[in-house]
Amino acid sequence: MVVYQDAWSEMALISIASSGQATDTEFAAFTETIDIDRGDKDIDAVVNVKGGRIVKKIPEDMTTVTFEAYPIDIGVTSGLSQQFNRTYDVAQPLSSTNTFYRDKMRVAILWTDDITATSGAGAVASGSQAYRFTAKNGYITSSKPSFTDGVLKFTFQFKFPPFIKTGTGNITEESTDSSAAITALGTYTAT
Repeated sequence: MVVYQDAWSEMALISIASSGQATDTEFAAFTETIDIDRGDKDIDAVVNVKGGRIVKKIPEDMTTVTFEAYPIDIGVTSGLSQQFNRTYDVAQPLSSTNTFYRDKMRVAILWTDDITATSGAGAVASGSQAYRFTAKNGYITSSKPSFTDGVLKFTFQFKFPPFIKTGTGNITEESTDSSAAITALGTYTAT
C-alpha cells in the first residue's frame, strides 16, 4: 500500500537550461517562491438564432513561470542575468550587457521525497514519490531586481508557448507514487 504525501511543501529542485549553455543552472538554492500560471484552454459560446449555444474552443494560452530569487552574482551557475542578456562571461569580474538576442529555455521543477535527488531535471529512484513540471522552448522575459526590503531580490519570469509550430507540446507533467522511477531529462536542445 502506497502512503502518499499530504502535500508537497518546503522544498523543490529547479533546473534551468538554456540552448546557449552546456549545463543546467540549479536554481533551488536561490529561490524563495515559484508561481506557475498554466495557459488557459478556454471556451466561448456563440449564440444561435434559436437561443442555443455553440461552443467555440479557444486555443491554449502561454504558460508563465515566475521565481523570486536571491542570486549573489551574474554567473550562469548562480543567477540568470547572463541568460536574460544573452551575453556570457566566464572570466572574473563577470560582465553581461543586454542584447537583442534570446536563447530558448527549459525550466524543470521537481518535488520529491527522494533525498538523493539533486536536480529538477534529474532522476527519481523507484521507492520515492515525485511530481515534476517541465516547460520548454520558451524564453526568459523578465529580470527585475529589487532592494525594497533591504535584500537584493530578483523576480524572473519565463513564458512558454503551449506547442511548437508542428503542434508538439511544450508542457510536461510527470509523477510517481513510488512504484516506478522517473528518468532524468536529457540535455536540453531547443526545438
